[in-house]
Amino acid sequence: MHQCAAYKNSHDMNATPVSTEEKADAPLLDEAHAGFITHHVAINVASCSAARLPSVVRAHGCCVSDDRRCVTLFVSVPRAARLLDDLRAGGGIAAVFTLPHTHETLQLKGACADVVPLAPGDDACIRAYVESFVEELCRIGFKETLVRAVMSSADEESVGLRFEPTAAFVQTPGPKAGSRLERPS
Repeated sequence: MHQCAAYKNSHDMNATPVSTEEKADAPLLDEAHAGFITHHVAINVASCSAARLPSVVRAHGCCVSDDRRCVTLFVSVPRAARLLDDLRAGGGIAAVFTLPHTHETLQLKGACADVVPLAPGDDACIRAYVESFVEELCRIGFKETLVRAVMSSADEESVGLRFEPTAAFVQTPGPKAGSRLERPS
Protein backbone atom coordinates (compact mmCIF):
# COMPACT_ATOMS: atom_id res chain seq x y z
CA MET A 1 0.00 0.00 0.00
CA HIS A 2 1.07 3.60 -0.63
CA GLN A 3 3.35 5.17 1.96
CA CYS A 4 3.80 8.92 2.17
CA ALA A 5 7.46 9.28 3.12
CA ALA A 6 7.19 12.99 3.81
CA TYR A 7 4.48 12.53 6.46
CA LYS A 8 6.21 9.48 7.89
CA ASN A 9 9.45 11.42 8.23
CA SER A 10 7.71 14.31 9.96
CA HIS A 11 6.29 11.90 12.58
CA ASP A 12 9.07 9.30 12.86
CA MET A 13 12.50 10.30 14.13
CA ASN A 14 14.01 7.02 12.84
CA ALA A 15 12.66 7.30 9.29
CA THR A 16 15.01 7.51 6.35
CA PRO A 17 15.16 10.90 4.64
CA VAL A 18 13.09 11.57 1.54
CA SER A 19 15.35 11.24 -1.51
CA THR A 20 16.28 14.22 -3.66
CA GLU A 21 14.44 12.61 -6.59
CA GLU A 22 11.20 12.56 -4.60
CA LYS A 23 11.55 16.32 -4.01
CA ALA A 24 12.13 17.15 -7.69
CA ASP A 25 8.58 18.42 -8.20
CA ALA A 26 7.08 21.15 -6.08
CA PRO A 27 4.35 20.01 -3.67
CA LEU A 28 0.81 20.37 -4.99
CA LEU A 29 -0.22 22.52 -2.02
CA ASP A 30 1.30 25.93 -1.43
CA GLU A 31 1.49 27.34 2.11
CA ALA A 32 -1.81 29.20 1.83
CA HIS A 33 -3.74 26.11 0.68
CA ALA A 34 -2.08 23.96 3.34
CA GLY A 35 -3.20 26.46 5.97
CA PHE A 36 -6.70 26.68 4.48
CA ILE A 37 -7.46 22.94 4.75
CA THR A 38 -6.44 22.61 8.41
CA HIS A 39 -8.78 25.06 10.20
CA HIS A 40 -12.36 26.37 10.07
CA VAL A 41 -13.37 24.26 7.04
CA ALA A 42 -15.96 21.52 6.71
CA ILE A 43 -14.15 18.36 5.56
CA ASN A 44 -15.86 15.51 3.73
CA VAL A 45 -13.86 12.53 2.50
CA ALA A 46 -14.94 9.89 0.01
CA SER A 47 -13.87 6.73 -1.76
CA CYS A 48 -15.69 3.93 -3.57
CA SER A 49 -15.83 0.15 -3.64
CA ALA A 50 -14.72 -2.08 -6.50
CA ALA A 51 -18.40 -2.04 -7.56
CA ARG A 52 -18.14 1.80 -7.71
CA LEU A 53 -20.48 2.31 -4.74
CA PRO A 54 -19.52 5.54 -2.94
CA SER A 55 -18.59 5.88 0.70
CA VAL A 56 -18.51 9.30 2.37
CA VAL A 57 -17.82 10.50 5.90
CA ARG A 58 -17.17 13.81 7.66
CA ALA A 59 -13.58 14.18 8.84
CA HIS A 60 -12.79 15.85 12.15
CA GLY A 61 -9.38 17.24 11.41
CA CYS A 62 -6.55 17.54 8.93
CA CYS A 63 -2.79 17.67 9.23
CA VAL A 64 -0.36 18.56 6.44
CA SER A 65 3.26 17.39 6.45
CA ASP A 66 5.95 20.02 6.84
CA ASP A 67 6.89 19.72 3.15
CA ARG A 68 3.18 19.88 2.12
CA ARG A 69 3.43 16.65 0.11
CA CYS A 70 1.20 14.59 2.37
CA VAL A 71 -2.21 15.14 3.96
CA THR A 72 -3.72 13.19 6.85
CA LEU A 73 -7.44 13.37 7.53
CA PHE A 74 -8.86 12.15 10.83
CA VAL A 75 -12.06 10.10 10.88
CA SER A 76 -14.13 8.15 13.37
CA VAL A 77 -13.57 4.39 13.06
CA PRO A 78 -17.22 3.43 13.73
CA ARG A 79 -18.64 6.10 11.40
CA ALA A 80 -16.15 5.46 8.59
CA ALA A 81 -16.24 1.64 8.48
CA ARG A 82 -17.28 1.39 4.82
CA LEU A 83 -14.89 4.12 3.73
CA LEU A 84 -12.03 2.40 5.58
CA ASP A 85 -12.87 -0.90 3.85
CA ASP A 86 -12.87 0.84 0.46
CA LEU A 87 -9.51 2.52 1.11
CA ARG A 88 -7.94 -0.69 2.42
CA ALA A 89 -9.10 -2.41 -0.79
CA GLY A 90 -7.18 0.18 -2.81
CA GLY A 91 -9.91 2.70 -3.61
CA GLY A 92 -8.89 6.24 -4.43
CA ILE A 93 -9.58 9.11 -2.06
CA ALA A 94 -11.19 12.50 -2.55
CA ALA A 95 -11.58 15.20 0.08
CA VAL A 96 -13.50 18.46 -0.06
CA PHE A 97 -12.70 21.39 2.23
CA THR A 98 -15.28 24.20 2.41
CA LEU A 99 -15.14 27.41 4.43
CA PRO A 100 -18.80 27.85 5.43
CA HIS A 101 -19.00 31.66 5.64
CA THR A 102 -17.61 32.18 2.10
CA HIS A 103 -18.19 28.77 0.44
CA GLU A 104 -14.55 28.83 -0.68
CA THR A 105 -13.85 25.19 -1.53
CA LEU A 106 -10.83 23.09 -2.43
CA GLN A 107 -10.94 19.45 -3.51
CA LEU A 108 -7.96 17.08 -3.23
CA LYS A 109 -7.70 13.67 -4.85
CA GLY A 110 -5.25 10.84 -4.29
CA ALA A 111 -4.74 7.46 -5.97
CA CYS A 112 -4.86 5.69 -2.60
CA ALA A 113 -4.54 6.30 1.13
CA ASP A 114 -3.00 4.55 4.09
CA VAL A 115 -5.17 3.97 7.13
CA VAL A 116 -2.84 4.81 10.02
CA PRO A 117 -3.11 4.98 13.82
CA LEU A 118 -2.97 8.39 15.43
CA ALA A 119 0.57 9.66 15.92
CA PRO A 120 1.77 11.78 18.83
CA GLY A 121 0.36 15.26 18.38
CA ASP A 122 -2.58 14.18 16.22
CA ASP A 123 -5.05 14.42 19.11
CA ALA A 124 -4.03 18.06 19.65
CA CYS A 125 -4.46 18.68 15.91
CA ILE A 126 -7.98 17.18 16.07
CA ARG A 127 -8.94 19.31 19.10
CA ALA A 128 -7.63 22.50 17.48
CA TYR A 129 -9.55 21.74 14.29
CA VAL A 130 -12.81 21.04 16.17
CA GLU A 131 -12.51 24.32 18.10
CA SER A 132 -11.85 26.27 14.88
CA PHE A 133 -14.84 24.64 13.16
CA VAL A 134 -17.11 25.38 16.13
CA GLU A 135 -15.94 29.01 15.97
CA GLU A 136 -16.60 29.17 12.22
CA LEU A 137 -20.15 27.80 12.38
CA CYS A 138 -21.06 29.91 15.43
CA ARG A 139 -19.83 32.92 13.44
CA ILE A 140 -22.60 32.32 10.89
CA GLY A 141 -25.34 31.73 13.45
CA PHE A 142 -25.30 28.04 14.38
CA LYS A 143 -25.70 27.16 18.05
CA GLU A 144 -22.55 25.83 19.68
CA THR A 145 -24.36 22.79 21.09
CA LEU A 146 -25.46 21.77 17.59
CA VAL A 147 -21.96 22.15 16.14
CA ARG A 148 -20.40 20.16 18.98
CA ALA A 149 -22.98 17.41 18.39
CA VAL A 150 -22.04 17.34 14.69
CA MET A 151 -18.38 17.09 15.64
CA SER A 152 -18.88 14.47 18.38
CA SER A 153 -17.16 11.96 16.10
CA ALA A 154 -13.90 13.49 17.35
CA ASP A 155 -14.59 11.84 20.72
CA GLU A 156 -14.72 8.37 19.16
CA GLU A 157 -11.88 6.02 18.23
CA SER A 158 -10.12 7.69 15.32
CA VAL A 159 -7.60 6.86 12.63
CA GLY A 160 -5.72 8.89 10.07
CA LEU A 161 -6.14 8.65 6.31
CA ARG A 162 -2.72 9.55 4.95
CA PHE A 163 -2.36 10.30 1.26
CA GLU A 164 -0.33 12.25 -1.23
CA PRO A 165 -2.56 14.58 -3.24
CA THR A 166 -2.19 13.88 -6.96
CA ALA A 167 -4.76 16.45 -8.11
CA ALA A 168 -6.42 19.51 -6.63
CA PHE A 169 -9.35 21.54 -7.88
CA VAL A 170 -10.89 24.88 -7.00
CA GLN A 171 -14.55 24.08 -6.24
CA THR A 172 -15.70 27.47 -4.98
CA PRO A 173 -19.04 28.22 -6.66
CA GLY A 174 -18.51 30.51 -9.65
CA PRO A 175 -16.83 30.60 -13.04
CA LYS A 176 -13.60 28.93 -11.87
CA ALA A 177 -15.31 25.97 -10.16
CA GLY A 178 -13.73 22.74 -11.34
CA SER A 179 -10.49 24.36 -12.49
CA ARG A 180 -7.33 22.44 -11.70
CA LEU A 181 -5.02 23.88 -9.07
CA GLU A 182 -1.53 23.89 -10.55
CA ARG A 183 1.65 23.17 -8.59
CA PRO A 184 3.35 26.33 -7.32
CA SER A 185 6.55 27.26 -9.16
